[in-house]
Amino acid sequence: MQDTVAVALITALSTVAAAALTGLVGALSTRRQLAHQLTVARQESAERRATRRDELRRDAYVGFLSACDQAYRQLDRRWLDAGGGEPVTGYDEAYAAMRAVDEAYNLVLLEGPAAVDSVARSVLTSLTTEYADQRRLGGEPGEATVPLRDRHRERWLTAIEVRTKRRLSFVDAVRPVLHGGE
Repeated sequence: MQDTVAVALITALSTVAAAALTGLVGALSTRRQLAHQLTVARQESAERRATRRDELRRDAYVGFLSACDQAYRQLDRRWLDAGGGEPVTGYDEAYAAMRAVDEAYNLVLLEGPAAVDSVARSVLTSLTTEYADQRRLGGEPGEATVPLRDRHRERWLTAIEVRTKRRLSFVDAVRPVLHGGE
């Protein structure tokens, strides 16, 4: 009978050991699977955040360029105005366009990165400078029938060159950011 008890005890212990070993292997396997799923979930979440950030940046950059284009159109109209001593219509539209650029610039500031902020600020500064020059030059006494562009040709050409360089600098700064840079 002792042999039967010993065999039963050995069988029970080996069954318990096998169950414990199976449970341990199962727990380790489940842990590994959960860790992998957590890693995948974190990667997917990071990718979604990066995609969303890229979308927001792209929208901010496109909005800024669109606002700049609108401001450029208003400034171009002012260069073609005859001007003179009286207030000329078009300043209100140009001012509104400049305000839209300011608002679009705020979004660029929020979305970053700093390199793009800096270049966007230089675009905004050049627009503001051109607008101020037009206001000053348009208020000078002179031939009221001659457009600002013709009266101040060198300034007009310089303004066009500056705006083109600044705009291209902005686009050059934005491209690497949108194509996997920062």
